Amino acid sequence: MTDGKTAVLLVDDEELIRAGLRAIIEAEPDLTVVGEAGDGAEVLPMVTRLRPDVVLMDVRMPAVDGIQASRHLVQTLTDPPKILVVTTFENDDHVYDALLAGANGFLLKRARPEEIVRAIRVVAGGDSLLFPAAIRALAAARGGRRGGRGLDHAGLTEREAEVLRLMATGLSNTEIGERLFVSVQTVKTHVGNVLAKLQARDRTQAVITAYESGFITPG
Repeated sequence: MTDGKTAVLLVDDEELIRAGLRAIIEAEPDLTVVGEAGDGAEVLPMVTRLRPDVVLMDVRMPAVDGIQASRHLVQTLTDPPKILVVTTFENDDHVYDALLAGANGFLLKRARPEEIVRAIRVVAGGDSLLFPAAIRALAAARGGRRGGRGLDHAGLTEREAEVLRLMATGLSNTEIGERLFVSVQTVKTHVGNVLAKLQARDRTQAVITAYESGFITPG
């Protein structure tokens, strides 16, 4: 936070894109842009110096792309910022890799200003930006199951497995609780257990792990 505002770092090799994003973000009273980078190679030192809450990261850049930069942040920093990758195409295979690398969600460059602002607030608040249909399509394009053995090794209980399947449909904790006739706090406990057992940073990574292992199939 900077003066009570959510601090955002913009990373895109196109200056016009950065200028447009800056204008959208700076128009909001609770958001501020603390820096801009034109390539993924600049991200780690800028994050270390500026300590943004959220990094808006272009997935395709000429030298170091958003996948590499996201992975570097997650693996290097004890408390990395939230990462939103930005892409031109919804079915961009690179998005899937970026989410696997640790990104908390993704945005389309054609997203409306209010969608961009909402996405930043969602991930800054600790939630992942999960688009079930898009992730399902990306998983299907990658062949879905990669010969995985499911998640037997994770030791999920039957209820935790059920919660993970519902997470993959995009249901919130409240909606999952209503579906299973349990309290929101109970759902939070199950979600926390699922993330811990799958060693996932957030719901998006947990769902992708479920697809990658073959526990959930894209169909």
